[in-house]
Amino acid sequence: MNHGAVVERTTILLSRLPAAFDGLRVVLIADVHAGPPRRDVARLESIVRTVNTLAADLVLLLGDVVHNPAEAPLYLPSLAQLKARLGVWALLGNHEHAFVWYCRYLGSSPPFSVDDWRRMYAEVGVNLLANEAQSLANGGSRIWLVGVDDAYSGHDDLPAALHSADASDLRLVVTHSPDIIDHPFIAQADLVLAGHTHGGQVHLPWLGPVWAPCRKPRQRAAGLLRTNGTTLYVTRGAGEALAFRFRCPREITVLELRSSPGPDPT
Repeated sequence: MNHGAVVERTTILLSRLPAAFDGLRVVLIADVHAGPPRRDVARLESIVRTVNTLAADLVLLLGDVVHNPAEAPLYLPSLAQLKARLGVWALLGNHEHAFVWYCRYLGSSPPFSVDDWRRMYAEVGVNLLANEAQSLANGGSRIWLVGVDDAYSGHDDLPAALHSADASDLRLVVTHSPDIIDHPFIAQADLVLAGHTHGGQVHLPWLGPVWAPCRKPRQRAAGLLRTNGTTLYVTRGAGEALAFRFRCPREITVLELRSSPGPDPT
């Protein structure tokens, strides 16, 4: 089965990126929403095969990998084939927390705790970050991967995640919802990566996205944005629950991070 996603390539310049990490290739997978009504293990496996052709240094799963969290044991094994030199890392989205996007009162109790998700991801060779940071070393240099739990469902704690990440090193904040960009501490991040919006799914000529589940959707629904003292990239996602898009294709993202001699534009 074809996953129907385009490979979107973007270069991002970062003044604090160590020379040893210059050219770091980061692949983003977000919002696959594997599960009913399609039960599409084949589509998730197709995404994995495509990602493995992209020579990723780092693969980031930005949440909502599954649509119904109870179905996770069926779909997560497909992720075991993902390969990246510096590892495969996951964040939780609102669907992993059983929090529906359209009404906070209709969500059910999540079948799995954060510790359960950590265990299930570890079983398939994926590292979960939930309001915590992990250093990545290369050629004697270090950067920090700062994983923030989902802000849309109210599970985020950016200060806790930043606490163990040395401020003298580059800090790459990865999360599900782009609205973390409004947090007063967000300028401590050199780069923020998010999904959740599906790009808005429907883009009208000259108007852009009709709607997206974030603040300021015309600015934050998709793509590269420099705001609030940092840089944000939002992927359109590799899937969706309601399979209808217009002028807003599914996306598997390849980011090439390059060292820049000057200050980062904001």
